[in-house]
Amino acid sequence: QVHLVESGGGLVQTGGSLYLTCAVTGSISSPNRMGWYRQTPGKRRELVATVTNDYIQYYEDFVKGRFIISRGDAGKAVYLQMTNLQPEDTAVYYCNVIFPGGNVWGQGTQVTVSS
Repeated sequence: QVHLVESGGGLVQTGGSLYLTCAVTGSISSPNRMGWYRQTPGKRRELVATVTNDYIQYYEDFVKGRFIISRGDAGKAVYLQMTNLQPEDTAVYYCNVIFPGGNVWGQGTQVTVSS
């Protein structure tokens, strides 16, 4: 069974940086897509960025040029480098993996950006 555990969230000032990590236990088959989403109270969960097993990246416009998604070998981790953080980036960030027969979410990690 596949499990995801996020870490790296925290409190940072405007303009600061954080590095999120999502550790994957269990095996995921290919093709697969790993991604980061975020959610604030009262709003729908929204996509931030994804990366496929072919290392093709996708970013939502609101993070282009500020966030970088990457993944470890064999699909054992996915990372999100976040720079120039803004108060509107405050949210719970969730890791997600989609693979044949599976769609798994982590528990989330809180990111808070103070103004």
